[in-house]
Amino acid sequence: MDTVPARRGRAVRLAAGQAIRIVNTHGTQVVDTWAFNAADPNEVMSMEHLHAFLGSVFPKQGDALVTNRRRPILILEEDTSPGRHDTVIAACDLHRYQSLGCSGYHDNCTDNLQAALALIGFPCTQVPAPLNLWMNIPITPDGTIIWGEPLSRPGDHVTLRAVMDCVVVMSTCPQDMIPINGRDCTPVSVQFEVLE
Repeated sequence: MDTVPARRGRAVRLAAGQAIRIVNTHGTQVVDTWAFNAADPNEVMSMEHLHAFLGSVFPKQGDALVTNRRRPILILEEDTSPGRHDTVIAACDLHRYQSLGCSGYHDNCTDNLQAALALIGFPCTQVPAPLNLWMNIPITPDGTIIWGEPLSRPGDHVTLRAVMDCVVVMSTCPQDMIPINGRDCTPVSVQFEVLE
């Protein structure tokens, strides 16, 4: 297994039919996850389009994850967690941490995405809203968002199967100012492996 260190990002190329298993090693880590069509970086996994496609904000095992062209790019083939993943919240960035009171630089998922893609020579034309694996964001009946702690357990994993040749990017979210990465607000590493 390979590791995505705490507060960092990794990009992996998948051929159609291959899969990636992402393991929440410690059980508390949110992983911002993106997918891009390998042949066209302007076609991306899209949470806005996914909501209409699924009729839900919570993808579940067996669901297709679609692009901004409404085509499946990944299948959520396996999910051993309670299945609570966020599709509403944008990737954190410098502006988010400034709004939370951070005065200097703070690692963030937007920069992690761009750095991970640069390492494999894939262009970053946009920062789509990610699939936030294991991020628990309850929405109350009046529309209020709650920043919950993950419901996942150590070793829970998801397997994402590629429908097309694609690039998958994972960022171990560096958020340490609110409890989305657990009560102690400490980002940690996760593991992943590519499966045939």
